Amino acid sequence: MAEPSKSLHKNYHDNHYGFPIHDDNELFGRLILEINQAGLSWETILKKESTFRKAYDDFNIEIVASYTEADRERLLSDAGIIRNKLKVNAAIENAKTILILQKEFGSFEKWLEHHHPKSREEWVKVFKKTFKFTGGEIVNEFLMSIGYLKGAHAEDCPIHQNVVAQNPMWMRQ
Repeated sequence: MAEPSKSLHKNYHDNHYGFPIHDDNELFGRLILEINQAGLSWETILKKESTFRKAYDDFNIEIVASYTEADRERLLSDAGIIRNKLKVNAAIENAKTILILQKEFGSFEKWLEHHHPKSREEWVKVFKKTFKFTGGEIVNEFLMSIGYLKGAHAEDCPIHQNVVAQNPMWMRQ
C-alpha cells in the first residue's frame, strides 16, 4: 500500500473506526460515506471525504434535506464525490427521514439508542424500512463504524482498548 493510502487508512482506523459518534450531522455524514462506498473501495471514499463534506454542506441534515433539483444536478456533476443518482437521492431522502426521527426521538442518535440492542439482521430490517439505499453490508459497516455493532477492531488490536474506553453501544447489551 502506498504511503498516502496507508496514512489515510491508519488515521481512519486509529481515530474514527468503531468510535462512538454523538453528533447527528456526523452520524449522517458517516451514513452518506458508507452508502457511497457500495461497490467501491473504502480508500476511494476516504480520499473523497473532504469533498463529500464540502458538497453536502458539512453533512448538515437540515440543509441537505432542503436540497432542490438544482442541488441534485450540482451533486451529480461534482467529480469530487460519487456521481450516482441513487446515492445522491438517498442522501437527500435520508436527511428528510432523519429530520422526522429527530422530531419524534429528539435526535438521530436517540433513535439509534431506542433500537439498541439488535442483531445485525434486525438492524438491517429497521434500516431498510426507514432509509434509502441501506443494504446489509452498508448497515453492518455503518453500525460497526459508530460503535453499535462489535467487530471494528480485533481484541488484540491496540486501538480496541481505546474504543472500549469510550463505552460503545455494543458493550451495553
